[in-house]
Amino acid sequence: MIADIHNHTYYSGCGKDHPEKLIEAAIKGGIEVFGISDHNYGIDDRKSNYVNQIRQLADKYKDKIKVLCGIEISSYYYQLPPEDWDCHEFDYALVENLQNDDCKITDIPAFAKKFKCRVGIAHTDLFYYCKNRKLYALDFFKSLASANIFWEMNMSYDSIHGWREHTYMLEFFKNEEQQAIVKESGIELSVGFDGHRIEDYDPKRIHYACNKIEELGLKLVNI
Repeated sequence: MIADIHNHTYYSGCGKDHPEKLIEAAIKGGIEVFGISDHNYGIDDRKSNYVNQIRQLADKYKDKIKVLCGIEISSYYYQLPPEDWDCHEFDYALVENLQNDDCKITDIPAFAKKFKCRVGIAHTDLFYYCKNRKLYALDFFKSLASANIFWEMNMSYDSIHGWREHTYMLEFFKNEEQQAIVKESGIELSVGFDGHRIEDYDPKRIHYACNKIEELGLKLVNI
């Protein structure tokens, strides 16, 4: 399965493209499962419009690609959604910024539970997270797997991010010790390009990551 479930449209302040244009690019790039996951603080009070539009497009293109409606949740206190703002309308939620030192979230499974949908952790170096907080990595990953939380391999390489690759992803794909911990824990992995400009979209990076995960005998999340 070639799945890319992290992409941004004009619903995110940092994005600019119509959702349909992204879906068409994904089809052209041989993506089988494609998720749009705009920022919660970008969608804001347009949640119904956002969900309805993505669902309509999912139906329109259902014979060519499986389209998912996701959302990316910031863990920064000044960008958190309101307490009564759950995500049951979405197929999944990606939680970002957890590895940053000013993030105060200490119980990720409890934080994830409030969103009432499948939850993944986006572009976060979870091995650094464990080291920084003196957590035993295997136990930590097992706790995430038990909570049905998945971990993203972020394949971003675009103008918005300064053409930088995530070092945690590069390290994971060559670090056999980390791979063994993830495999034993049972946690599932997702892949996302995290695109913000359609002209930067490179589906070959998604194909590489999905095939690499399969080659390593790890689990790719199936939403």
